[in-house]
Amino acid sequence: MRLGGDDDVLVLSFLWGRWERRLVKTAIRFGQVGNICFAFLFYPVARASSLLPLLGLTSERCIKYHIWLGHITMTLFTLHGLCFIIFWAVTGQTSKMLEWKKVGISKVAGELSLLCGLFMWVATIPRVRRKMFEFFFYTHHLYIFFIVFFIFHVGTHYACIMLPGLYLFLVDRFLRFLQSRQQVSLVSARVLPCETIELNFSKDHGLTYNPTSIMFINVPSISKLQWHPFTVTSHSNFEKEKLSVVIKSEGTWSKKLYQMLSTPSSIDHLNVSVEGPHGPTLTNYTRHDTLVMVSGGIGITPFVSIIKELIYMSTTFRYITPKIILICAFKNTSCLSLLDLILPNSCTPYDISNTQIQIEAYITRDKKPNPNPMPDNLIQIQSIWFKPNADDAPISAMLVIAASAAFLWNNKQDAKKTKKIQNMEGHTPSEVSPDLKNNDAGRELESLPQQSLAQATNVHYGARPDLRRLLSEIKGSSVGVLVAGPMKMKQEVAAICSSDLAENLHFESFSFGW
Repeated sequence: MRLGGDDDVLVLSFLWGRWERRLVKTAIRFGQVGNICFAFLFYPVARASSLLPLLGLTSERCIKYHIWLGHITMTLFTLHGLCFIIFWAVTGQTSKMLEWKKVGISKVAGELSLLCGLFMWVATIPRVRRKMFEFFFYTHHLYIFFIVFFIFHVGTHYACIMLPGLYLFLVDRFLRFLQSRQQVSLVSARVLPCETIELNFSKDHGLTYNPTSIMFINVPSISKLQWHPFTVTSHSNFEKEKLSVVIKSEGTWSKKLYQMLSTPSSIDHLNVSVEGPHGPTLTNYTRHDTLVMVSGGIGITPFVSIIKELIYMSTTFRYITPKIILICAFKNTSCLSLLDLILPNSCTPYDISNTQIQIEAYITRDKKPNPNPMPDNLIQIQSIWFKPNADDAPISAMLVIAASAAFLWNNKQDAKKTKKIQNMEGHTPSEVSPDLKNNDAGRELESLPQQSLAQATNVHYGARPDLRRLLSEIKGSSVGVLVAGPMKMKQEVAAICSSDLAENLHFESFSFGW
């Protein structure tokens, strides 16, 4: 912000001492640099923007740049305002704080804009944002007043520097708003024994997405305001009519959802809205000879979509895919049920015999080995089928040009389309026998892919993976090392890959910090 100008500095150079002049100049520089940071603040949060893929970025990885820019911007603007307040107090010009000039610098507008920014800044403290999400959500909408008062403060000419990013954000926000207004069709859910649920949505055949894509989910019955991002674990070609996400019961919102679906008197329908999916425009995991995937807990979810992509390429195009080594660490034995998500859950035939896969699962808290842990846990998986609703629609692609027509379509057309999709699915609670619901996982174990996956899995109890030893033993000219999990695990793997002894290791991490 700019609570002063070059003309003021020229006048003050004759009236005040040396340190006062330096203080005013410093305040102006803080405002100018803050304006530059403010100009880039909205680019990272335009999730559906085509600009981010051109730079090789994804929306979930750009959020950290938005956070950094926000902290830097507010720090500079706060210092800018404090410097002028100190100057006015020392020189006896506190009355200037109440000036609102129609031409030139409006100081009251700058102060109001700064106050709005400070409220937003306080709400972004991680503990405040997680414990009081509604407070964070509401206060973040103060950005509207922040921008309005900012423009009144500096003038339209000086504010033009941030308008391109703001325009891109507003267009993106409008398109996401249109998509989020539609209730989507939630077909089924699977409740895993490790307090994890898999939600399966109906989707259009034309909707395609790449591995590691994320989708924002809102459940109005839990909170009308909270939108949470989750990794998409399904494959758009293997599972043409279904889109799946996996949710771990950890926070308040996810615990309520898990309790809602895991209770014996489970609901038969759940209203859900989504935004996305958003993800990378290009993935090329076949450039490596070997892919090593290191995960901790629920961090296995992005690797599920990558493994399905490699199985699809091997089955459909007969590509020679890289050898897959999955190193996963879990707290207890029940978490082994997450490995069941690796295989596509669809009627499309697939063959994993051509895919070299090795799974090293480490159970850190359970020290008693079970000679056959996977079947015992997978049988505990419960499937829930939801009743179709005529007002629900399958998840569709968010098109930039035709978004308004696609999402403002009348209810009659939506009902026809939904009914058609539901008839294709052919699964309703009345059509699914109890035996199929209760023994769904047990039937899956009889299949050859499940047997192959079980044979490729080595379970280690009461130990953590020795990542340095495991990575150093992997041979190959090009080894891609992907990691998703706690920050300590990421830092350890990054340090190993950057050492001189690991010239063939290429590091990449997946972040879940929003």
